[in-house]
Amino acid sequence: MDELTTSSFKTTGSKWLLPVSDFFGFPLDQVNFLACQVFALGAAFWFRLYLSPQYANPVVRHAVATLFGLSFVIFCLGWYAVHISILVVVCYWILVTADIHNIHRYTMITAISYLTVCQVSRVFIYNYGILSTDFSGSKPSLIEYLSYNLNFLSILVGPCSHYKDYIDFIEGRHVQRRLRRLSGSNTGLNGFEKVPEPSPVAAVTRKLVICGVCMVLFLTLTKAFPVTYNVDSHFVNEAPFLTRLTYAFFSIQAARPKFYFAWTLADAINNAAGYGIKGVDETGQVSWDLISNLSIWGIETATSFKKFIDNWNIQTGVWLKTVCYDRAPCYPTALTFILSALWHGVYPGYYFTFITAIPITLAARAVRKNVRQYFLSSRPVKLGYDVVTWAATQLSICYTVMPFLLLAVEPTMQYYKSMYFHIHIISILTAIVLSQSHKPTGRSSSSNGTQPGPYHPHPQAQPELQPSNDNVKRN
Repeated sequence: MDELTTSSFKTTGSKWLLPVSDFFGFPLDQVNFLACQVFALGAAFWFRLYLSPQYANPVVRHAVATLFGLSFVIFCLGWYAVHISILVVVCYWILVTADIHNIHRYTMITAISYLTVCQVSRVFIYNYGILSTDFSGSKPSLIEYLSYNLNFLSILVGPCSHYKDYIDFIEGRHVQRRLRRLSGSNTGLNGFEKVPEPSPVAAVTRKLVICGVCMVLFLTLTKAFPVTYNVDSHFVNEAPFLTRLTYAFFSIQAARPKFYFAWTLADAINNAAGYGIKGVDETGQVSWDLISNLSIWGIETATSFKKFIDNWNIQTGVWLKTVCYDRAPCYPTALTFILSALWHGVYPGYYFTFITAIPITLAARAVRKNVRQYFLSSRPVKLGYDVVTWAATQLSICYTVMPFLLLAVEPTMQYYKSMYFHIHIISILTAIVLSQSHKPTGRSSSSNGTQPGPYHPHPQAQPELQPSNDNVKRN
């Protein structure tokens, strides 16, 4: 594991910034990534101001976005760009030649096969799973498809979005579709009046401030609480269980800022280009969170496993729910987590994490269904319940995601042995006991004819804020 954290970590990408990597002591691939994202932020402002739909043809905007994106991939990944390019072309060929009803099947086979070769394509796999639901009978041109998958706004870390939303953005309809109102609304505009384009500067600034805070936390807390110390032989053998449990909690908490930084910066880049308007909230303020990939507050205050997942990697969760959970003929929770592991890549730690999440999710669902109602009698009792469930959720998350960061089999097993597999045992027993005590009398239906309230392992698409007159797909 130590060689993964040194600046000499090998990369297939450009080595132009190797002196910077050696000077700061960061892996070269991380330096390349940050350099590209900083460049992308400036390019996004330029794209919005000087290559806006008023001044540039959509084909030009598609081409520029694609060329920038391919440049980033080559710079960061080197020859891996060949794999990504081939996958995009193959999936496009399938899309334009296969029957529309079989596109999901073919693209998922292609995607999963590719994952056995190269894990870096995970950003693109998300797109292929939802494309056929967005075309409304028409299929994209090659330049549209390349731009959607390879654009510089989301090529490295996402966030991903619906094809229709992206095309609306490129062709200049994004703002109008999201902000146009019915006559008599609080904007005073009717469905035929042009809505002034709001400035993203405030939203971008706010998200860049969050990035700055996350960077500081990464440089301090993450370095002070290395995850690998959880499997240090001296620490495992000498420290008592509660000490090891406490350190695991703080080390996982300290590992989160780098994810917060990457996803928030990517969100800010899209906003800087004028993309990401969700609507207008009750106070009349424009929301730029259409394609946001996380809610830091929701993550840190989550009182259930589901709430945590609902606020983490949101756009991927929407995809997983769309292509797997809602379509699985049986065992949707287990199949969704297994697909998520396949999507992430080939490291064994990913599979340990998502397979471990299956019994924890089932146990959390059973607790909420059978126990929660007994703690809603008063605010103090509910507060006490929330505190306990928050602690249980955070400790469960730490236990579950540790293999995701350790990656290999040996350190993962060493960690779980040091923890006596306690979360595995508790969650399995809880799920079994509570599932036996709660036998549903029948299958009820909601007013719209669908089964109500399943405990989804991944978030549902969030409703738009103040939807427009147009028939815009919900994200």
